Amino acid sequence: MAQTVLITGCSSGFGKATVQAFLTAGWNVVATMRDPSCWLGQETSSNLLVVPLDVRRVATIASAISRAIEHFGRIDCLVNNAGLALFSVFEATPMDVVRDLFETNVFGYMQTMQAVIPHFRGLGQGRIINVSSGSAILPEPLMSAYSASKCAVEGLTESLQYELQSQNILVKLIEPGFVPGTSLVRKTVEQAATISVPVAYQTLVDQTMNMYMQSSKLQLASENDVAQAILDAATDEAGQLRYVVGEDAKESSRMRRETSENLYTSWAREKFQVRPR
Repeated sequence: MAQTVLITGCSSGFGKATVQAFLTAGWNVVATMRDPSCWLGQETSSNLLVVPLDVRRVATIASAISRAIEHFGRIDCLVNNAGLALFSVFEATPMDVVRDLFETNVFGYMQTMQAVIPHFRGLGQGRIINVSSGSAILPEPLMSAYSASKCAVEGLTESLQYELQSQNILVKLIEPGFVPGTSLVRKTVEQAATISVPVAYQTLVDQTMNMYMQSSKLQLASENDVAQAILDAATDEAGQLRYVVGEDAKESSRMRRETSENLYTSWAREKFQVRPR
């Protein structure tokens, strides 16, 4: 019997690529998104169920899970992928924007997990894969709220791996580096333009934007690379928690986790070239 995966945030980017990766691998796929009409004209398959799900609304989560179980009989894996990014000066960022970010990136993950864990416990097994970010390894300037949300996902997931192991439920983390060209990047740039930049920070904003727009000397990940890492996490039995994707994220992980605090701090400060006024 084919296994079934439920994936959030499938309208584009990592989610859309992950749907294709699991279908190609022979899984049943429940592709969820806030507006399923955006899937019209895209791939259809007897192994694919497209349903609405807004991770901020518990009722839609419960409905999507019920429809998935009714259609395929069970869910074997949850991929928490739906998310928002935010590029802004923290001092000028409205708190309702920050709260909306956390509602999606943190509480959305929590709500989907709480909804599916009883089903996994009833099956006697299950797997949860949470998509984090390289920004949780190396928090960047002007990404403070986003990095904070992804650091929350990291702490939540690492703690849950021990808690849920007692229920034979495995928990995994995906840590992608920068993936240019995704709709998430485009939406982040569009939103950044709606948040005013205090004059005192303009030089920093210009410098940071220029840094992001420069071509990287490292091999950056693609959407398909991230999707493959998620599929690997869904099938790996080695007990690995973190799956770092992209040479930039791997470099950050190496500096953060395999060197001294002093070496890491010096490297990060040089990378961002932020100086006192």
